[in-house]
Amino acid sequence: MRLLCATLGILIALAAPSMLSAAGKADNKASLSFHVETEASDNPKMIFPHTLNNGQTRYFRRLPEISTKDVVSYSPFPSDAGDGYGAVFRLRDSAAKRLSALTNINQGKWLVAQVNGRIVDAVIIDQPINDGVLVVWKGITLADLSIFDKSTKRSGEDDKKNKKD
Repeated sequence: MRLLCATLGILIALAAPSMLSAAGKADNKASLSFHVETEASDNPKMIFPHTLNNGQTRYFRRLPEISTKDVVSYSPFPSDAGDGYGAVFRLRDSAAKRLSALTNINQGKWLVAQVNGRIVDAVIIDQPINDGVLVVWKGITLADLSIFDKSTKRSGEDDKKNKKD
């Protein structure tokens, strides 16, 4: 029994530094996701509620329709709402096709944008989006932009050396 405990202790001691360094890298990774509205009666484990600015509570799918991996480039701008910054996100071709289909069949529903774990904006889908461009109009901070700059190129920039540093 002592040998088993000693072996486990050594394994934990050897694995701890790599777990800690991986935890440090996760903080520097940008996170962007877009979630479409769904019904309140859907599986409660697969949805989350969010109260919109108009006071209405709506329910959204936990699994994002579009996420950071789908973004090719972005371009930030100061928000007209006075709430930090907004950004234009250009999507990969495959994601642009998914977005077109999604916005075609979900017209009249809400789409929320989540940046680094915070819901920052919501829009009603009023027409199909066929150009592969999504806009977050407000709620992005300078800290968020700094994180995005480390992993995503800005529109018009040459490819960054190695995004996975």
